[in-house]
Amino acid sequence: MSEATASVPALPEMLPAPTTVLDEMQSFMQAGGPVVLILLVMSVAALAIVLAKLWQFHALRLGDRGTGPEMLRLVRAGRPGDALALAGQSPNPVVQVLARAIRGRDSGLPELRVREEVVRHGSDFLEVLRAWFRPLEVIASLAPLLGLFGTVLGMIKAFRQLEQAGHQVNPAVLSGGIWEALLTTAVGLAVAIPVVAALNWLERRVERTAHDLESTVTRVFTMDIADQFPDHSAEEPGAWPGAVEGHAPTRLHVSAAAVGR
Repeated sequence: MSEATASVPALPEMLPAPTTVLDEMQSFMQAGGPVVLILLVMSVAALAIVLAKLWQFHALRLGDRGTGPEMLRLVRAGRPGDALALAGQSPNPVVQVLARAIRGRDSGLPELRVREEVVRHGSDFLEVLRAWFRPLEVIASLAPLLGLFGTVLGMIKAFRQLEQAGHQVNPAVLSGGIWEALLTTAVGLAVAIPVVAALNWLERRVERTAHDLESTVTRVFTMDIADQFPDHSAEEPGAWPGAVEGHAPTRLHVSAAAVGR
């Protein structure tokens, strides 16, 4: 061997290529089977729906709970025109339905017909806000069931391999099969839990909007009566007038506090 050849360092042994995220996902899907693929598709669909609903709620400014009371204050002060001008600055459903109620109230039409039209308009808004809730409910319900179904299939496969092995049982075969089977349950729960949480939050936002719609629109038609009674809806549950003066709250107050809890 020449001196030049001897001076060349020996090449290191060939090492396996580093595992990429794509390779890990492929092995993950191969281990879980088609059930994991279906769950991943469902998770992508659920994420797209939640993002679309968040954008819709943001575009409609559902968090705007100050314009409606301000419009009522202007109407009470005899300035319905300013209230309608204020409504043009907010696409909030409560504000838009309230503006329609104010126009109908000042148009001289029968109150019953105006109420029916306002209720119809508010129902249309609520139907738009509730759109795509049913697919989220289906995903939240089916994801754990699909995960359990994949686990059952994986356990059946593992025990079939154990039976075919006969007396030469390899514990690694059984443990590997069980691991792959439980993987689908974990994926199903991982998909269902955030979907359930997001769905409940979205439904709560719609319920609050529905309550604001009913309460605000009703106050337009009962403004003369409502002005004669103090409004304690924004106070703490225990801050009723009777409780402040040292008297026991009435049965109506107790019922309302129980419903609030």
